[in-house]
Amino acid sequence: MAWTQKALSTAAGKVPYLDGGDPGSAHVIVLVHAFPVGMRMWERVAIPQGWRGIAPALPGFDGVEPLATESQVIDDYARAMLDVMDELRIDNAVAGGVSMGGYVAFALWRLARLRWRGLVLADTRAGADNEQGRAGRNKMLDLVKREGSRGIADEMVPKLLGETTRSSQPDLVADVRRLIERQTSEGIAGAIVRLRDRPDSTPLLREIGVPALVVVGDEDVVTPPAESEQMAAQLEDARLVHVPGAGHLACMEKPEAFNAALASFLSAIRG
Repeated sequence: MAWTQKALSTAAGKVPYLDGGDPGSAHVIVLVHAFPVGMRMWERVAIPQGWRGIAPALPGFDGVEPLATESQVIDDYARAMLDVMDELRIDNAVAGGVSMGGYVAFALWRLARLRWRGLVLADTRAGADNEQGRAGRNKMLDLVKREGSRGIADEMVPKLLGETTRSSQPDLVADVRRLIERQTSEGIAGAIVRLRDRPDSTPLLREIGVPALVVVGDEDVVTPPAESEQMAAQLEDARLVHVPGAGHLACMEKPEAFNAALASFLSAIRG
C-alpha cells in the first residue's frame, strides 16, 4: 500500500502525516524525518506487509506551526511525536529516524522508553555537537536569516547526498532541493538551534534494551560510517547495515537496500 497524506489536530495545532502499510495493523513504526527535508522524504520507503507506518511532520516543517515555547530543545520534537501517537491511539511502536530524526528517536527513548519495541537509527549519531559543530550551526543560522531556505538548500544538498547520487540521480537531487526550499526559514532556524543544543545520547546506548537497526550510507560525510559502527557496537542488540553508493539520505538514495534492511528487521521484531 502506498503512502497517503492525512492530518490530525493536536494541542500544538494541525499536523500532516504520511500513513502507509496496513492501516489496521497493531504493529506500527513511527518515522521521523531528517533536517531540513520534511516528511515527504519517506515516500520512497516501503512499509513491510503486516505493519503500519506513520511519518508525521515535525513542528515548523511542512506547514506545521513552530512550537510556541521559550526553550528550543530536541525533546520538543519528541513530545510532538508522542502527541501524534496519543491522538492515533498508538500505545507502542518502533521508532525510526534519519539524522535529526535519529536524535528525536533518542529523545523518545529518554521520555517514554516503555512505548518502544525497537529503534531504527539511520545516518545519525549519538554524540552531541562538538565546538566546531556548534560553530557550524551558528553559521547556518546566519545563512537562513540572510538567504532563507534556498540558501540552506545550496549549503545542504551536496552534504546530504552521496557523490554517486549527485552524479547519477539528477532527478533525486532536484527533489531533495525542492523538499528543502518548501520549508520556512523560521522552521529551519528552530531546528538548527535544537540540533546545536541537543544532549549527548551516548550514555543511553547501553541502556537501550530493545532491538536496533543501524543504517548508514557508505558515502555519508555528515555522520560517517565509523560513527554508526561505534554506535552499533555499544547497543545491546543491534544490526548494522552499510548501504553502498549512498550518502546521508540513504533511504532516499538507495530505497531498495533500505527497504530490505527494514523489512528484515521488522520481521524479526514481529516474530
